[in-house]
Amino acid sequence: QVQVVESGGGLVQPGGSLRLSCAASGIILSINSMGWYRQTPGKQRELVASISNGGSTNYADSVKGRFTISRDNGKNTVYLQMNSLKPEDTAVYYCNANLQRLFDTRDYWGQGTQVTVSS
Repeated sequence: QVQVVESGGGLVQPGGSLRLSCAASGIILSINSMGWYRQTPGKQRELVASISNGGSTNYADSVKGRFTISRDNGKNTVYLQMNSLKPEDTAVYYCNANLQRLFDTRDYWGQGTQVTVSS
């Protein structure tokens, strides 16, 4: 079965940094795109950053210049480097992967990792 697993969340002070990792495993023919979303209670899940199979990236305006998404194709892994963190970045961060398998293509979601920015 395909699995998408995040890691790297934690508690940091404002201005600090974290790097999130997300690895997709299983029988996967190709990865169309991978991305990071975040959600806080009472709000809809929002896109933070994404990267396509061609390497193009997209960022939410609120994180441009502070966050960087990258990938390691050989490991089916995507990273989110988060710098200059602010309290408003506090959320559960979810990894999304649009994967092509033998008989279908669809989104897979990780379980989420908590990021808390507080002094």
